[in-house]
Amino acid sequence: MKIAVVSETDTSEPRVAATPETVRKFVGLGADVSVQAGAGVRSSIPDEAYKEAGATVAKTLDAVLKDADVVLKVRRPVAAELKKLKPGAAVIGMMDPYGNEAALAEIAATGVVAFAMELMPRITRAQVMDVLSSQANLAGYRAVIDAAAEFDRALPMMMTAAGTVPAARVFVMGAGVAGLQAIATARRLGAVVTATDVRPAAKEQVESLGAKFIAVEDDEFRQAETAGGYAKEMSKEYQAKQAELIASHIAKQDIVITTALIPGRPAPRLVSSAMVASMRPGSVLVDLAVERGGNIEGVVPGEVVTVNGVKIVGHLNMAGRIATTASSLYARNLFAFVETLIDREKKALAINWDDELVKATALTRDGAVVHPSFIAKGE
Repeated sequence: MKIAVVSETDTSEPRVAATPETVRKFVGLGADVSVQAGAGVRSSIPDEAYKEAGATVAKTLDAVLKDADVVLKVRRPVAAELKKLKPGAAVIGMMDPYGNEAALAEIAATGVVAFAMELMPRITRAQVMDVLSSQANLAGYRAVIDAAAEFDRALPMMMTAAGTVPAARVFVMGAGVAGLQAIATARRLGAVVTATDVRPAAKEQVESLGAKFIAVEDDEFRQAETAGGYAKEMSKEYQAKQAELIASHIAKQDIVITTALIPGRPAPRLVSSAMVASMRPGSVLVDLAVERGGNIEGVVPGEVVTVNGVKIVGHLNMAGRIATTASSLYARNLFAFVETLIDREKKALAINWDDELVKATALTRDGAVVHPSFIAKGE
């Protein structure tokens, strides 16, 4: 059984799908691991580290993918990679399937089995495989670090001989994994933190981290969470009431971090240009939903823009901005899943199509799109 780890073709993607730690584990399962030269360089992992872990380092894409049974990726494979894969090979990574039906059809046509890690069900057994949580956790942390770097004042309260420096006020919008980590990080840095979310369960979580919870707590709010733990899309009426509530609050904040995303939907607009204009010069906003259109009006993907003295940060791939840690966690997520696809005795790929994890994540098989959420669109 050959497992291939390729270098990401997207120049904005510094993460890698395997680390020396997971390579050793794969070798321990009886796999031959081939890593494309330079795949881990942007995550501070030299080729030599992979060799020491038991992998073969291949100089070319052709060599690394030749006869591969399993291909580990961060991003969805591109056409040049797909052409080199044998039918039936398992390609595992973050496939970004929503709104990309043409790309799914292209993958299906090659005959490979594509697994989307971001579709992993939120069940106890799959927690160690949850790439959305592992990467969002780091994105929330990095959002605060980036905000602090752009902010031209100190975050904690400081008592000095020259006088007292007041603590910065940080408002986190969305208290999922990324938001909760942002709250915890801002609190550790000494900021006064408030937060909001449309899910009732978030209130207790926010308050447990020492932040104050702000929300319109009506009937819609009390029913605003899916069985899977995601936020539901709120009605226009609720959004208007919530916007009114936070408009005055946001004007008093030094830093605002937005994290609201709904799977398969454009990011909801949470901060209007009027709200941005109400903030004091020197204030900072960080939008973690920029890749889906953004929560903040005026955000520009991949840029930091200044509007009337207020900075709006639109960095892409926030988790990738701390690539070494992000790759470490992502690689562990992948290993935990791939381990369930391997027959330990035969040391071969043995996909159990009745496994709930496989059913939830398999996008393509035998030349067709097979996932229930995309099959009608893929045909």
